[in-house]
Amino acid sequence: MKSPQEVAAIIRRLKELYPDAACSLDYGKDYELLFSVRLAAQCTDARVNQVTPALFARFPTLEAFAAASPEEVGEYVRSCGFWRAKARDIVASAQMLLSDFGGRVPDNMEDLLRLPGVGRKTANLMLGDVFHVPGVVVADTHCIRITGLLGLTDGSKDPVKVEMQLRQVLPPEESNDFCHRMVLHGRAVCIARRPQCESCTLRPWCDHFAKNSQPPSE
Repeated sequence: MKSPQEVAAIIRRLKELYPDAACSLDYGKDYELLFSVRLAAQCTDARVNQVTPALFARFPTLEAFAAASPEEVGEYVRSCGFWRAKARDIVASAQMLLSDFGGRVPDNMEDLLRLPGVGRKTANLMLGDVFHVPGVVVADTHCIRITGLLGLTDGSKDPVKVEMQLRQVLPPEESNDFCHRMVLHGRAVCIARRPQCESCTLRPWCDHFAKNSQPPSE
């Protein structure tokens, strides 16, 4: 595990690399982000951003989503993959937001997890981006993989374990932006199948780089 000084150095370097830490999904309303995150499961944010303008134009209010059939919503989100389940969850979430939460996205983990298709990753993203709750960790695939390589976590692939480990080492006021920067770094430099280790400015603190750059023992 890293020392607080090493964690601070990694955070500082990431801020220099990616000063604008923000979710790459386009949205105007809180519930639109919620639905976009559901669509982004096993799909790229870029693809979701291509789909949602027409989706949100056809269903401009939460009431419109709640009154829609999953089949009709599905016609707009087919290219996102697993579209039947995603459309069903979106309609059911819209109905629950209206019936149980007064038409507002809830601001706490317990209630967010009640919504169809919402897990801890989505809930944490909503808490961090919409409600600016400190200490949230969005343990997506980039974050899980890169923090394991760096040595910020023990290399676990379990999202909940990674979330809890990162909560222990990241300053609460930095954690949400840190996770967004992990996504950006995973797309630009620490690419899963071809990581650009030699050009990565995080390599002074990276356990994976240190291990693989050592000369072979005689």
